[in-house]
Amino acid sequence: VQLQASGGGLVQAGGSLRLSCGASGRTFNYYLMGWFRQAPGKEREFVAFIKWSGGSTYYADSEGRFTISRDNAKNAVYLQMNSLKPEDTAVYYCAAGLSKPYYSGSYDATDFRRYAWWGQGTQVTVSS
Repeated sequence: VQLQASGGGLVQAGGSLRLSCGASGRTFNYYLMGWFRQAPGKEREFVAFIKWSGGSTYYADSEGRFTISRDNAKNAVYLQMNSLKPEDTAVYYCAAGLSKPYYSGSYDATDFRRYAWWGQGTQVTVSS
């Protein structure tokens, strides 16, 4: 599957951005989809995931600022980011992984190793 992320940009603290990720290739419906980010000098970190049905989501942020959603008919996944902070500045990546029972590994959905396909990343910069 090929992934294409978009929607990043420069925004002031407190602002919002909506990232989009389009997928092509195999049947999108069966994939676990995730968003990760990587800031300069830091390791890639989990942001959110959504299961294939869209009924189950999980977030690293406990403040409820981010919302992940998907539209299987459009082969797309989104990340709505509100109340952005300077520390949210990073390159954001969308990723796809096989859903169970097709996934036979042991990595959790918050672990980047769970995901086999990655988009090219989109830069998000939040100014103070």
